[in-house]
Amino acid sequence: MGEFISSKNVFVDQDEDSRIDVLKAISKRAEQLGITDDAEAVFQAFLWRENQCETGMEDGFAVPHAKSAAIKYASVIVFKTKKALEWPSFDGKPVDISIALLVPEAEAGTTHLKLLSKTAILLMEPDFREFVRNSNDAVAIAKRVDEGVSSIEDDEDED
Repeated sequence: MGEFISSKNVFVDQDEDSRIDVLKAISKRAEQLGITDDAEAVFQAFLWRENQCETGMEDGFAVPHAKSAAIKYASVIVFKTKKALEWPSFDGKPVDISIALLVPEAEAGTTHLKLLSKTAILLMEPDFREFVRNSNDAVAIAKRVDEGVSSIEDDEDED
């Protein structure tokens, strides 16, 4: 399956004004990175999921996720904003770090669930949260995230 994130997928010090702006920006970046050819379809997939239940976790982190036939391969994008934004979250606090999951519709019940599970586990680790919050090093952030979710491949080998 390969890596889910590279340093090109990490965006720091972004200047967005709302959760919707963040989702649009992530969708556009996904198109620029070749993850999709249709940023609007990805944006609509993010919106659909946002309307189901909050994707804001705790401590300023969110895990927006999109499942769409317009997504070519599973990928992760980390998007850090300069300021915390209103975002429905488990702890009611605003969000400034989004770890976006982008998954082809055909992998909705497999890769998507495993990526979501692994990301949730990472976010329970104080060291991981602190590292991502305090670092603006795209290479280091990508490496840390990819190490955390790369065990998905091991899980699939067991199936």
